[in-house]
Amino acid sequence: MAAHFFLTHAGNTPDFTTIAAHCSSAHAEMRLSCHFISLSTPAMAAFMSCALALLAAPAMRPLGAANRLLLDYCVSRRHGRIEAGCRASVSRSVVGRRQYKSERPPSGRKGDTAAGLSLRDFIRRAPGNGVGAAGGTDQEAPPYLCGVGVSGSGRRVYFETYGCQMNVNDTEIAWSILQKNGYVKTSNCTEADVVLLVTCSVREKAEQTIWNRLKQLASLKSKRTKSQVPLKIGILGCMAERLKEEILEKEKLVDVIAGPDSYRDLPRLLTVAEAGQKAVNVLLSLDETYADVMPVQINSDTKSAFISVMRGCNNMCSYCIVPFTRGRERSRPISSIVQEIGMLSDQVLQIIQERANICKQIHLPAQSGSTAILKAMRRGYTREAYLELVEHIRRIIPGVSLSSDFIAGFCDETEDDHLQTISLLRQVRFNMGYLFAYSMRKKTHSYHRLQDNVPAVVKQHRLEELITVFREEAAKLNSELIGTEQLVLVEGASKRSKLELCGRSDGNIKVIFPNVEVPCDWSSRMLAPVGTGDYISVQITSASSQSLKGIPICHTTLNSSAKMISKQLQAVNSGQ
Repeated sequence: MAAHFFLTHAGNTPDFTTIAAHCSSAHAEMRLSCHFISLSTPAMAAFMSCALALLAAPAMRPLGAANRLLLDYCVSRRHGRIEAGCRASVSRSVVGRRQYKSERPPSGRKGDTAAGLSLRDFIRRAPGNGVGAAGGTDQEAPPYLCGVGVSGSGRRVYFETYGCQMNVNDTEIAWSILQKNGYVKTSNCTEADVVLLVTCSVREKAEQTIWNRLKQLASLKSKRTKSQVPLKIGILGCMAERLKEEILEKEKLVDVIAGPDSYRDLPRLLTVAEAGQKAVNVLLSLDETYADVMPVQINSDTKSAFISVMRGCNNMCSYCIVPFTRGRERSRPISSIVQEIGMLSDQVLQIIQERANICKQIHLPAQSGSTAILKAMRRGYTREAYLELVEHIRRIIPGVSLSSDFIAGFCDETEDDHLQTISLLRQVRFNMGYLFAYSMRKKTHSYHRLQDNVPAVVKQHRLEELITVFREEAAKLNSELIGTEQLVLVEGASKRSKLELCGRSDGNIKVIFPNVEVPCDWSSRMLAPVGTGDYISVQITSASSQSLKGIPICHTTLNSSAKMISKQLQAVNSGQ
């Protein structure tokens, strides 16, 4: 048996005493579902008295965890509005029956009342909230993240995304939340226990697509056998907020409806749906940005990613539904955006490391080794941050080749600033560099706000020093490659001699070698000429700061070279 109370404010307070008496004598398997719709403060206070008494009654002890979570959640969302009314209305008999201990608020606290306990005390101490009556904590976890029964328990979820890039990002947010709560993603709709459609309401055609898809899912739902977990269907996003009533009534196929600002509540909503109830949360928020939720890509092989920097819209264009489906405009914290970009950057670095068809070289412009000059240049980072980034890159991609840009003699650059740039060159050791003396450009910030006050002769002298140090360190780096075999992509004839060919190593370093026929592979005796676009294995025999020279060994491919390098590394690691 299920009792669904839709409580609306009709000018009078509902007779909750009668409801409680009816429910207390009902079957022990009763489930209580409370939907608060514009309920007045006195009515809410009266309901809370009834509900708490109801939960204390012997007949209601078998209430499932989902019902407790539902009550806690609904109350917590309305807490700010009803607390004062509840303090004045909650019966002392309820307090005594549940044996709650009173916590006297600090002296002078706003809202002190002779009644003692407030709604916060009931919610904080309610069994199932994870906080006992004694020795509790003042930190209240969100009700959809605490308590029993919100784990996905390995249930398989399938996502379909419709509409704009924001919906792609919403899908990744929803999946991140569900993944942390024990759900498993599946790419096959027929294998799913939960199907979630992330919807769009910008145009009527987009909505019609969803209605048609729901009819298709109806067939899938009806084919589930009794031995299988019942299929649950959810509508997320803009359409969920705009057409919530129609979605619930039409076809009666949808079990969960979650608006754009209620994805955190998905674990609880799905738990409620598992208990056989319809679960809805389409409340719009003034501050929800999901700043602390790191999106997880649905397709690990995707070649692009979307980073959300704001939600909602305030423009109210006469033709647009977005402000009504996504709420007011609010920006995501910069720190959260930077964190997500950093995560995506790490993914890019991992891909560079893993993929043989991507050159192991990164261009990382420094411009200066002085934090003071970097600030004047408005670069947005310090010397220390740059060095930390270099260390991070080299940790993920061992042996990576780095190139950089440097400017000598920028506005107000001192001799100490210049020496700091020299020390950065020596510390990082770049394989390639692009170094120039500063020349002021019209319309730039420095043109209008700074003075080009470093004499030209000083600029030139500092540039020559930078070039000298760069070449010294690059020559040392390249010399470490002598004796190794390098994969080279042939670019064509060398500029200095038609008898030689030129190409690029995996670190994008120029490699020069004789233009002769070489074996077709490592084990072949058949020779073949070398042409532009071929991959050649070259043994390095000499090096300078600008290039490498070597002897071509054989033709190869990306895959063959990667396997050979892997074997060599295994041999080195095993001490052979």
